[in-house]
Amino acid sequence: MTSSKAAEPARSRRRVTNEIKESLRALSIQLSLLNHQVGAHAGLKDVDLSCLDIINRHGPLSPTALARRAGLHPATVTGILDRLQRAGWVTRDRDPEASDRRAVVVRANRERNAELFELYGGMSSKMDEICEQYGDADLDLLAGFLRRATDAGQDATGDLARRSS
Repeated sequence: MTSSKAAEPARSRRRVTNEIKESLRALSIQLSLLNHQVGAHAGLKDVDLSCLDIINRHGPLSPTALARRAGLHPATVTGILDRLQRAGWVTRDRDPEASDRRAVVVRANRERNAELFELYGGMSSKMDEICEQYGDADLDLLAGFLRRATDAGQDATGDLARRSS
């Protein structure tokens, strides 16, 4: 076996790995553009929509926990929460479990979610169509890959946020 034939599987793997990374970048850009449009229709800044999504997924959260998850400075999160609360997207409530009586948790107003679901409806329908083309084992593989890629992104965000603090 020549060295060029032996190197072919490694080259092929690098090519496919680079294609995956490029596709994830393209998807990230497209989802950012979609989120920008959704935010514009809902009257939300991009960062406000991202924080609202974090609250919807992981809330209720303290403002500090939100800042950590979003990789943002706590003062920045205060301004975001002020805007979200004024627009009726979130409420701040006293945290009954905290020893500090001033502690608050942020909750999403779930009745407002229908507005966002409608705005994301086109993408959701298209994703359903795409998923119908795959078998269960393939979907499990893709879901696992995307979870791990999301975790990697969260780790990288945290690393960069710590470098700038």
